[in-house]
Amino acid sequence: MPEFVFGEEGIAEVAKFGDADVVVTGIVGCAGLLPTVEAIKAGKDIALANKETLISGGPVILPLLKKHNVKMTPADSEHSAIFQSLQGVPPGGLRRIILTASGGAFRDLSAEELLRLCKEDPEFIRKKATTHPNWDMGAKITVDSATLMNKGLEVIEAHYLFGADYDDIDVVVHPQSILHSAIETQDTSVIGQLGWPDMRLPLVYALSWPQRLTMPYEKMDFAKLGTMTFMEPDRTKYPSLDLSYSAGRTGGTMTAALNAANEQANEDFRAGKIGYLDIFSVIEKTMEAHKSDLSMAPSLDDIVQVDTWARGKVKELST
Repeated sequence: MPEFVFGEEGIAEVAKFGDADVVVTGIVGCAGLLPTVEAIKAGKDIALANKETLISGGPVILPLLKKHNVKMTPADSEHSAIFQSLQGVPPGGLRRIILTASGGAFRDLSAEELLRLCKEDPEFIRKKATTHPNWDMGAKITVDSATLMNKGLEVIEAHYLFGADYDDIDVVVHPQSILHSAIETQDTSVIGQLGWPDMRLPLVYALSWPQRLTMPYEKMDFAKLGTMTFMEPDRTKYPSLDLSYSAGRTGGTMTAALNAANEQANEDFRAGKIGYLDIFSVIEKTMEAHKSDLSMAPSLDDIVQVDTWARGKVKELST
C-alpha cells in the first residue's frame, strides 16, 4: 500500500526514504535544513540546491557530513562553477574564489536613482524587484538577486563548501551571466566555467559527478555572445554584501540570524508591508540585536531557535 506523509515531518521522511543514493535538496529557505540533516543521517549524498542549508546550518552540517561519510555537491550555478573549476587543482592550490553576479533588476540604476525611485515610486520598485533580466526564478530568489543578498549568502556558502577565508572570496558583477564563477590558483591562473544561463547543467553535474554526460543543450557560441563585461559591485547600492561578509566573519549563529531576517524581510517586502530600503535596515537591526545571544558552537536546536527568533524580530521591526 502507498504511504502518505505531509508537512515538515513528511518532508523529512521523504528525504531519508528508500535506497536512493543522492537527495537533491531544493526547498527554498531554511525550511530545507532539517530534511537535509535527515538525509545525511540516512547516509545519502546531497546535491545542494538550497544555499540556506549551509548558511544557517554550516556549523552543524559540516561535522555531520564527515561523521556519516557523505558527499555534498553544489547544484546551484555559481558554486557548481567553482566546484567544476577546482577539479584537478591540488590541495593548497586555491588562492581566491571569484563569484559572479548578474546585478539583478537594478544593476543599470545608480544608487542615487534607486534611492529617488524608492521615495517617488515604491510600487514600481516592488514590481521591478521581482523581475530578473537573465534568469527565470521564483519570487524570493529574484528579490534576493535585486538586493544582491543572494550573492552575499553565496559568499557564506562558498566559505563552508570550499573552506575559503572571507578575505579570499570576491564578488564581481557580470551582466551577461556567462561566466558563472571562477577561481584563481596560487600561480594567478584563473579557471572558470562558462555557458548559457541554464540551471539544468549544474544540476546534472551535481548528480553525475565525476562523470560528464552528453546533453542536448545549446552549445556555447562566443561569436554569437560577442562581449562579456565585468564591474565592481556598488556597496552603497547593495548594502547586503557588507551585511553578509560581517555575519560570515562573526560566525556561529549570526549567519542563521542574517538568513532568517532576510527571508522574513523579503517576504514582507513582497507583501507590501515594508519598502525596498527597509529590507536592509531590518536585517541590520536584527543582526545587532542578536549579538547579545550569539552562540559560536550551536546545536541544530540552537540554529532553529535563532531562525524563529530572527523572523519574529523582523516582524516586530516591520510593524
